Amino acid sequence: MSKQDFYEVEPTRDKNDGMSDVSEENGDEYEQVCCLCQRPERIAGKMVRIPNNICICQDCMQKTFDAMNHTDSSLNDMMQMGRMPNIGMINLSDFQGFSPYQQKIKKKKKEEEKEAVLDIKKIPAPHKIKASLDEYIVGQERAKKVMSVAVYNHYKRVSSNLDDGVEIEKSNMLMIGPTGSGKTYMVKTLARLLDVPLAITDATSLTEAGYIGDDIESVVSKLLAAADNDVDKAESGIIFIDEIDKIAKKRNANQRDVSGESVQQGMLKLLEGAEVEVPVGASSKNAMVPMVTVNTRNILFICGGAFPDLEEIIKERLNKESSIGFKADLKDKYDKEENLLMKAIVEDVRKYGMIPEFLGRMPILFSLEALTEDMLVRVLAEPKNAIIRQYQKLLAMDEVKLEFEEAALHSIAAKAKEKKVGARALRAILEEFMLDIMYEIPKDDDIGMVTITKEYIEGTGGPLITMRQGIMNGF
Repeated sequence: MSKQDFYEVEPTRDKNDGMSDVSEENGDEYEQVCCLCQRPERIAGKMVRIPNNICICQDCMQKTFDAMNHTDSSLNDMMQMGRMPNIGMINLSDFQGFSPYQQKIKKKKKEEEKEAVLDIKKIPAPHKIKASLDEYIVGQERAKKVMSVAVYNHYKRVSSNLDDGVEIEKSNMLMIGPTGSGKTYMVKTLARLLDVPLAITDATSLTEAGYIGDDIESVVSKLLAAADNDVDKAESGIIFIDEIDKIAKKRNANQRDVSGESVQQGMLKLLEGAEVEVPVGASSKNAMVPMVTVNTRNILFICGGAFPDLEEIIKERLNKESSIGFKADLKDKYDKEENLLMKAIVEDVRKYGMIPEFLGRMPILFSLEALTEDMLVRVLAEPKNAIIRQYQKLLAMDEVKLEFEEAALHSIAAKAKEKKVGARALRAILEEFMLDIMYEIPKDDDIGMVTITKEYIEGTGGPLITMRQGIMNGF
């Protein structure tokens, strides 16, 4: 095939494949990326399109033809020496399953045309943010207040200018709370209310560069994907890193700590603000994925973890403070303290295994309360998408009304409290007791209402079934 023939190849099109029309629809918004050198069109120049919507810059194309010409002239000599030539050609089989979306990144706007990505006037005030959180989250008053103020101040920082020489520092947050207390749910609700890009990732999969697992930069690539590969939009988003306690320093010094302290060290530049290269449309870097530079300076990082056994460190510190003098407290004073995590300070978290440099970039530290039985009762019934309301909606589709006695709610909450996994236990308990009801109700069209009683929850009776013409006992 000649060089001229190679340039004139038209891309094949599939009528059922919407990807073939991406360039026409978004031609002004997206730019192509060379699949070999990964340079965008604004740097590498006009692209050459070959079958399967693959784009190659003219420099890479020229290098390929130069290699082919060099091979032709030395082929006979190398064959006589008994070895095959090293031919540098484009192998189309390498691009099987390749999506043209992987070669598209959003064009960066010119500085003079660049508009503000975020308008501070559209961000609600802290009291309005907290009021919205109150509709979905029960209790945790201090946590909701801290988060509302921190988020509002962060986006004021994003929209501020540096003309007066005053630069506002980032307000990254470290959230501590027992499992099932609502850490992840609170962040999800917050991002939905603010309508900003949100990436939720798990710290357990992060490892030091060069080891099996996700690189530290993968958390930014997930945010970029959540922002539809719009770099400007991603640079003002929120990243929530869950299970952050899993990257604490390991106490076993006999083996390399590839998922502990080294990950904390690698995250320092992201938390403070740095330009990092992340892959577009993938979580790992490879030759087939274009790279784009994202500045993390205006990205809000929220880290959360249950920090098991942190209570013992807090208890040890409190006992030392109160064990001197004639009025010294008993050593078992804090043994039955349920909300001991609320007394956590930076020094406790450092002893747990988080390095000082990491904690220094998390200026806001706060804890969530453990859910009491009364709070679990409220979680069952009060939020907009409460679990009870979900079951009521399911039965309403069968034209059946579902009611819960107040005593039954307290009985469910007491059972959930025993499991010690927070609000997550509520769903499991309700699924167990609602199974027979959800199975039997579609059989009889005469059932009009089901009332869940305390006796049914405690196993001493059944639900109260109200027929459309009368009342009868449950199953």
